[in-house]
Amino acid sequence: MRILVLYAHPVETSYNAALHETVVSELRKAGHDVDDCDLNAEGFNPVLTREERLGYHDVETNTKPVQSYVDRVLAAEALVIVTPIWNFGWPAILKGFFDRVFLPGISFKMVDGKVRPSLWNIKKFAVVCTYGGARWRAMLMRDPPRKVAHGPLRVVMHPTTRMKYLALYDLNRATDAQRNEFRGKVGREMASF
Repeated sequence: MRILVLYAHPVETSYNAALHETVVSELRKAGHDVDDCDLNAEGFNPVLTREERLGYHDVETNTKPVQSYVDRVLAAEALVIVTPIWNFGWPAILKGFFDRVFLPGISFKMVDGKVRPSLWNIKKFAVVCTYGGARWRAMLMRDPPRKVAHGPLRVVMHPTTRMKYLALYDLNRATDAQRNEFRGKVGREMASF
């Protein structure tokens, strides 16, 4: 299976970098064709420009500024996101990826004035993430990243797409044992993805 891994952490020595390495390694060991997209290392620009916004609904031209990323999304059969959760949201670079790449004609189409999902090439979807705060704090804030993953992101994919949301909450106070246990869980999930 061709899997696009979207990774969104700027520090190569972070715990998220270790999770990213585990995800890519286990997917490859399982025989998958992995397109490893490290947004920071690739210098992805998350800013949706004025010109891009003005041309947003022009499906003939809206992909030109990000065509290489659109091609990668459309070539994928599965998507795995590896990211920290900061301030109860995605890092700006990842949010910008969705703003600039999940365009009309790509992630959705307008049919008779109604939005129709169109990323039907994606049959499996996983999010591997860390939160600095405890789960109860995320729940108190209604856990926006989890809702976005299960809602707007998941809904544009094939109706039968299977999804996993693997989150380590309270990373700031997690012990080495807890971090290792979560990394092991992520490895097992990716080995059978």
